[in-house]
Amino acid sequence: MASAAHYDAVVIGGGHNGLTCAFYLARAGKRVCVLERRHIVGGAAVTEEFHPGFRNSTASYSVSLLSPQVIADMDLARHGLTVKLREAGYFVPLGDSDYLLLPKEPAEKLAAIAARSPRDAAAWPEYNRRLDALAALLRASLHETPPNLGGGLSQLPPALTLGNRLRKLGLEGQGDLIDLFGKSAGEILDSWFEDGALKGILAFDALTGNHASPYTPGTAYVLLHHVFGQVNGVDGAWGHAMGGMGAITQAMARACEEAGVTIRTDVPVAQVLREEGAAAGVRLESGEEIVAPVVAANVNPKLLFGQMLPDAAVPPAFARRMRDWRCASGTLRMNVALSELPRFTCLPSQGEGRHHRASILITPSLGYLERAFDDARQLGWAREPAIEMHIPSTIDPSLAPPGCHVASLFCQGFSPVLPDGRSWTDQGEAAADTVIDTITRYAPNFRASVLGRMVLTPLDLEQKLGLVGGDIFHGSLRLDQLFSARPAVGHADYRMPVPGLYLCGSGAHPGGGVTGIPGHNAAREILKDMKSRAPLRLGRRKQLTGAHP
Repeated sequence: MASAAHYDAVVIGGGHNGLTCAFYLARAGKRVCVLERRHIVGGAAVTEEFHPGFRNSTASYSVSLLSPQVIADMDLARHGLTVKLREAGYFVPLGDSDYLLLPKEPAEKLAAIAARSPRDAAAWPEYNRRLDALAALLRASLHETPPNLGGGLSQLPPALTLGNRLRKLGLEGQGDLIDLFGKSAGEILDSWFEDGALKGILAFDALTGNHASPYTPGTAYVLLHHVFGQVNGVDGAWGHAMGGMGAITQAMARACEEAGVTIRTDVPVAQVLREEGAAAGVRLESGEEIVAPVVAANVNPKLLFGQMLPDAAVPPAFARRMRDWRCASGTLRMNVALSELPRFTCLPSQGEGRHHRASILITPSLGYLERAFDDARQLGWAREPAIEMHIPSTIDPSLAPPGCHVASLFCQGFSPVLPDGRSWTDQGEAAADTVIDTITRYAPNFRASVLGRMVLTPLDLEQKLGLVGGDIFHGSLRLDQLFSARPAVGHADYRMPVPGLYLCGSGAHPGGGVTGIPGHNAAREILKDMKSRAPLRLGRRKQLTGAHP
């Protein structure tokens, strides 16, 4: 066998966080190799052709949470990334003649809310003021390493910084923060608003990637997680990456290569190698070994510690924590090729209307969302699923042939594990038909307009993209899996129990979404360690057995 390749650091997983981490390490002069098991880098943020002539973002489908600092540092615009703001807000069809269309412009949005409920219009500015205050608190902590609980005096400065921010929130803000972590989205929205359609729009953010009822305690935080972002300097805005989400990761890959990163595809990692208890590189499924004193893992913690390392490599309490790490998002993701735009009975239009450029939500009420979750638990998937539909070809014609369109369907109400021993392997198409039927009830031409589709069940998301349980966040965003507890108390600083092993993906703070922040933060901690200690031994290949000493 040829001699093993040697690097300063090897990154497992070429998703956006892995590429971000690799870039910062390489920019600091380190020799870095990124290993991606698929034929293309990007992880869940890729653009692929799914029907002849039709391309779309395979899994992730909208831009907001991507860190402005990462965009600037990697110079993604120069490397080809263009993001356009979503031109409209939200459109919710409610029946044959009723709908709610929330424009993006604040005055028009408030008028639309007032037309349905003057009380809600009166409450809307204050609700947003208080939510924005919490979003600002979250935004300030994103690029910081959380304090490790019980970590001694070294953790005092970050703890004091956090405490000072909480103090500045005041009693009102502190109470709101406790409510967000402890209460359900449904409880909070019921206390603010009365219109079912408005509450349905707001609650969908709390359920995106979250296998829960809107009345499950803790769902309110997920709502906050989806509003901390910005696009082109506009806080809370959402946009479209021209060319699909793959445009982000392809730009990142070009930035990495320019910085000297070696990127390899079609190279699944089988094992993290160790020497004297410390990380020493990886072994590929092919048997090839790559030696490095630093291993940064951009994979779900359950994959890292359930498949790439034996339980004996870490303390028993940590191994148990990883076995209990909750991954479940209840998501079914579809891309559909359309011969024409959907024609909604409640809002007829000649050709493309404003609502076609909005986020189209089939979320008419909190009760609807709760029934979808109950159905998923009892039946496997919702008889009437919650659906968010984007039609990105209205912004980006390059995704479809002239006159045709592509639609991204993000659907909630699908159990990660089907009851009665059934498998998603043979149930996916039936579940997808339920989604198509649901949309067709509001837009009668929809089913006939579908030329082709790509269906990703929770199992498909796991097998194709490594999203365990279909979890788009690499672990549920609930209080016991956030901040200083992500992925485990004592290891929120991206350093894992194996020396030289780091977590740089969404299983680390601040969690999921296409942000690049876990990769950025992990690289910072890795570089600190590289600078503060003596050069790590590369080790001798004959010792790289992967066995625990």
